[in-house]
Amino acid sequence: MGSRRVGVFAAVLSLAAVSSCTDAGEVTTTTTTERAEAVATVAAEVESVARMSEAAALGALSGRADALADTDEFSGAVLVARDGKVLLEDAWGLADRESGTPNTPDTKFRVGSLNKMFTAIATLQLVEAGQLELDDTIGEHLVDYPNEEVAANVTVLHLLTHAGGTGDIFGAEFDSNRLELREHQDYVDLFGPRPLAFEPGTSHEYSNYGFVLLGALIEAVTGQSYYDYVRTNVFEPAGMTSTDSLPETDDVPNRAVGYTDSDDGWTPNTDALLWRGIAAGGGYSTVGDLMRFAQALSAGTLISQAMLAEATRAQAPGYGFGFQLGRDPVLFYGHHGGSPGVSSALRVYPELGYVVVGLSNLDEPAANNVVDYFTLRMPVAE
Repeated sequence: MGSRRVGVFAAVLSLAAVSSCTDAGEVTTTTTTERAEAVATVAAEVESVARMSEAAALGALSGRADALADTDEFSGAVLVARDGKVLLEDAWGLADRESGTPNTPDTKFRVGSLNKMFTAIATLQLVEAGQLELDDTIGEHLVDYPNEEVAANVTVLHLLTHAGGTGDIFGAEFDSNRLELREHQDYVDLFGPRPLAFEPGTSHEYSNYGFVLLGALIEAVTGQSYYDYVRTNVFEPAGMTSTDSLPETDDVPNRAVGYTDSDDGWTPNTDALLWRGIAAGGGYSTVGDLMRFAQALSAGTLISQAMLAEATRAQAPGYGFGFQLGRDPVLFYGHHGGSPGVSSALRVYPELGYVVVGLSNLDEPAANNVVDYFTLRMPVAE
């Protein structure tokens, strides 16, 4: 049913590290040879697509989304803006198949790991305010952390760059405790005692638990819940009125139902959802809110321009501080997310002024496929 081609963006990002992990915890490991072969494949695909005028590229994007929606391979919303002007904002498919409710640009889609950008910005705000240092160990703030080795050796910098060896949250333990994991401390209680996967700073391995720990640090340093802090200090200043991580038990207007591919076709992803979004992922947003987030970053509203430059340069292979990085062929930063019934992508092209957002309530790589289609064709030179 859904296309299983990995999006170009997702493929390029996965090449940068020895291993990567989806929001749903599916770990993939690649060898140097496999990564080199994949780089060549992606490069060939990029080279084979002709650049277009802006108007033609936007038209091609709309046509591609129409075609994918007609074959039930895309359901979601897309936004393209340049220099603060929205060039395209549209939606396809159904937000709720049972009720027949259509997606609109105002539909709230779960965004998976895009939450990591919000968590990174919150952390860097505290660094700029002098309440945290990048070389602080987690034990300096989480004084009762249940593993002394982790507490004494893992730093804020390690967590922001997936270099802490802190591992993932998904697997048998998560599955058996999914609905009891409601606050960041619940995750620390469950996963905190386990040993490090590697010596901090010696390798990079995508770590959802590492960003859970950043959420716990934000709470410890500010005395607020993670949710209150990001709502007040990230979402509100950016004008993101439709973004949050309220529990799945709450009735959130305009929140789409996610659908995952199964033997019975597209089925609701209810049994795969977190109880609520956390610092590592699982919240929800709209394409418009994510554009406003990108604009607030560029304007220096959330962190200083100097700190943004640090956050969006390579601090690790293909990764800054909570931001994925790439070139196609010009520099972009952002993040993508994927889990059953969730596909999301935000890309910011600072040299070109483009912001491209794709959100879908179908499996990965639904959003990346449509975003790729535009970014491979958009003009990169005047």
